[in-house]
Amino acid sequence: MMNKSKYRLLALDLDGTLTNHQKQVSDKNKLYIRRAQEAGVDIILASGRPVIGIENVARALDLYHTGGYILAYNGGQIIDCKTGKSLVERFIPMSYYHDICDVIHHFRAFPLTYNDVGVICENDEDMYVKKEGYNNSVPVIKVPSLEAEVRKPVVKFMVVGEPSELAKAKIHLEQRFKGLLNIFFSEPYFMEVTPPGIEKASALAELIKILNVPSEALMACGDGLNDIPMLEYAGFSVAMDNAYEETKKVADYIAPSNESDGVAEAIERFILI
Repeated sequence: MMNKSKYRLLALDLDGTLTNHQKQVSDKNKLYIRRAQEAGVDIILASGRPVIGIENVARALDLYHTGGYILAYNGGQIIDCKTGKSLVERFIPMSYYHDICDVIHHFRAFPLTYNDVGVICENDEDMYVKKEGYNNSVPVIKVPSLEAEVRKPVVKFMVVGEPSELAKAKIHLEQRFKGLLNIFFSEPYFMEVTPPGIEKASALAELIKILNVPSEALMACGDGLNDIPMLEYAGFSVAMDNAYEETKKVADYIAPSNESDGVAEAIERFILI
C-alpha cells in the first residue's frame, strides 16, 4: 500500500507542461499520475482549452473512471469527471454576441467558439483557425454564421487574425464592453473574449472550497504566463524547464521540460515520498 501524500490535489496545465509537442501525454507521465492517484491525490487538468479540448487528455488518463476534474477556459468551467457535473460555470451573456461578432468582422478577423464536437467558425481555411483545431486535437466545423449557430451561452469566443487588425478590434471591444468582458491576447494572433475575473487561481479557490481542502494541500505545475497566479496560489508550485522566466521566478521548484517528463519527475520527488 502506497503512503498517502501530504498533497491532496495536483493541478496540471496541459500545453507546455503535461503534454509534449505532439499534444500527447507520455507513458511515463501517465504512470506517475496513476501513482499519485494511488497516493490519494486528485488530478485537476487546468487549461485555457475548452472542455472538448481537454476531454481527450482526461480519457488518456482514465479520469472518467478513476476520478478527477477538468478546469477549462482558465477556470470558466470546472467539471467533475466521474459525475459529469459542472461545479463552476461562467458564461458570456447571449445579448453580447451580435456586437462581439460585428466588431470582429469589421476588422477582417474571424470569431470562433466550441460545441460538443469541435471548433465552430465561419472560415475553416484560415491558418489560425486550423491551428486552434490542432491545439485542441478536435475538428474544425464551418458554419454560415457563428452568431446564428450559437444558440446557448458560451464561456469563450476566440478571435483569430492578423495581429495588427486584432489589436484594433481589441480596443473597440474594450470600449464597448468595459468591465463586462475580459479581452486579452494568448498569442499575437489569438485574442480571447471571456467573462470578467476568470483565471486559474480564483477557479481553484472555488474548487478547493467545494472539496473542503486547504490551499496548502494543492500542488500545481505550469509553464505559461497564465499559470503564474495558479503557481502563486498553490501550496507548492512547479514550473517546467521550458517555462517563461517570469513563471519560473514564482515557482518553488523547476522540473525538467515537458519533453522530458517533468510532471513525472515532480510527482516522484514531491508526492511519492
